[in-house]
Amino acid sequence: MGALSAGVAGTHPPLVVGFLTEMLSYGFMRRAVIAGVCIAVVAPLVGSFLVHRRMAMIGDTLAHTAFAGVAVGLFLTSVLGVVVPPALTALAVAVVAGLVIELLSEYTDVYNDVSMAIVLSGGFALGTVLVSLTDGGIAVSIGQYLFGSLSTLTQANVELLLVLGVFVTGTVLLTYRQLVYVTFDESSAHVAGIDVPRINRLLALLTALVVVGAMQMMGVILVAAMLVVPVATATQVARSFRESVLLAVLSGLVAVLVGVTLSYAFGLAAGGTIVLVGIGLYALTTALAVVSGTR
Repeated sequence: MGALSAGVAGTHPPLVVGFLTEMLSYGFMRRAVIAGVCIAVVAPLVGSFLVHRRMAMIGDTLAHTAFAGVAVGLFLTSVLGVVVPPALTALAVAVVAGLVIELLSEYTDVYNDVSMAIVLSGGFALGTVLVSLTDGGIAVSIGQYLFGSLSTLTQANVELLLVLGVFVTGTVLLTYRQLVYVTFDESSAHVAGIDVPRINRLLALLTALVVVGAMQMMGVILVAAMLVVPVATATQVARSFRESVLLAVLSGLVAVLVGVTLSYAFGLAAGGTIVLVGIGLYALTTALAVVSGTR
């Protein structure tokens, strides 16, 4: 801690280098940095479309259903005696939940926020019921998914996150024009021949993938923040949507790298530290925008 303090103060740059070298000499920290960079890219990338469509709540909703998915995996493992990966059950439940939200909005009279509220409460209720069915036996295991952890990130978790990250980024790049069109003018997009329901379902699917990929590190309670906070920071200074996306990714990278470093240095919860750094960037950017008169 002393080395970091001196390094941060800027008086002994070699100490900072030594601190970072020591931090990255641990395998779990290298995995945390790789996973964090991946999350910092894909979460603001997808979150940019959600925030500008006023659908920021969907990230929180899918995080709660991912909690139910983790509970399903741990419950099946407890009952069947066969290891069922919680990440896979969380992915399946979150994807289904994302599609249910869109189907409720398409085929019923409820608004998007109502369908999200129904799915959110239903997912969390299912998770708590499954925990109670095992007399709390899986409650200890589920705790690491609720709050996230750097030390529990395995090589398999990082590889899964990298695969999801490549898929999400590639899909966004391939469908970028349709996503932008639907984000800013859904009616005109429909008239122009774009399959709007398909794009909406695709966005829900991508959100589910990001939430599940990031929950091991961020925790299901805080994972939605990475979809929203960097985007909110970028919108304070960006002059176009494309610039907003790039600045949101940059803001996410700064929040993750600084947050992971502080978490290691001071033994803090990684997810909470990353989110607080992100909110600090948002507050600083907003203050600068107000002072400069651009807001």
